[in-house]
Amino acid sequence: MALGLVVSALFIYWALPGLHLPTVAEALQTANYLWLFPGVAVYMVGLWVRTWRWQYILRPVKRVPVKTLFPMVCIGYFGNNVFPFRAGELLRSYVLKRRTNVAITTSLATVIIERVTDGLVMLLFVFLALPFAPMPSFFRNIVVATTALFSLATLLFMWMAIQPERVERFYNLLASAVLRGRLRRRADALYERFMLGLRSLRHPSDVIMIFFTSVLIWLLETVKYWFVMHAFDFSVSFIVLMLMNGLVNLATTLPAAPGYIGTFDAPGIKTLEAFGVDASIAAGYTFTLHAALWAPVTLLGGYYFWREHLRLSDIEAAQRQVEAASPPVEASEREKAADSSAPIVCAKK
Repeated sequence: MALGLVVSALFIYWALPGLHLPTVAEALQTANYLWLFPGVAVYMVGLWVRTWRWQYILRPVKRVPVKTLFPMVCIGYFGNNVFPFRAGELLRSYVLKRRTNVAITTSLATVIIERVTDGLVMLLFVFLALPFAPMPSFFRNIVVATTALFSLATLLFMWMAIQPERVERFYNLLASAVLRGRLRRRADALYERFMLGLRSLRHPSDVIMIFFTSVLIWLLETVKYWFVMHAFDFSVSFIVLMLMNGLVNLATTLPAAPGYIGTFDAPGIKTLEAFGVDASIAAGYTFTLHAALWAPVTLLGGYYFWREHLRLSDIEAAQRQVEAASPPVEASEREKAADSSAPIVCAKK
């Protein structure tokens, strides 16, 4: 929590110099907020696509209807936007466990797949935009480092999914050397359920589909950037907004205060400034965009949080379930995992 507050404070301090707050207030007062309505509508479509992607990743584990998963995705956003430590990811996995009996560890593995894929798409947006909208020099080292990180993570997870026997041999060798008794049994349960969550990366067609839906999700979010831009007195190309989207969302992977305060705003303002947008107008736009991204899904997620009768104590309960790593996977689940090398027949959409 303390680290997140420090990171947010540093980003806010980075954005503040050069801002003339009365001019920012004027930009906010004169904005045409009717443009937020189509922006929010497009974002909600993207949220549905995001839910469908999660359903697709979960299919090798359990087939869950999109209408069942949609409230959980919203609860995840609510948790990330309101609570520290990105508690939303744990919350949606906890609710999925309550509703469908999918182990939290398995669900968290699918969430990691989502985050890694999102990171790769953000980097793709950045690199596609570079020939048309050269990136501010400040961001180049960050992009290089995150490209290496996300690429290595993708290759690692794909290797783990495609070569489960080798991964198991390595795991057994390591676990036998350092773990004993009850701790080993807990680790085995965590390992088996996590590997189950990676099964969607086993087949190239599934990887392509996950990547395609991820691109669609972030294109729709960039369309929201474009709609909100029309509320303010400036104009940049869609490519620049793709670059901004990529840089902003890469920055939000850093620890930060709930709601990505600072890590969203500073990169957005600085990117627009680099393309000739007045700093005050860029700040007014970025603050409005941040609010338009934060408020609708947080309110919707809060409603679903209330409807599921969740409490703050449920976050601790979910953490305890992960740490306790309940007993090893049932025999039927083991058989399914052993069967995972067989081709998975995908239902037609």
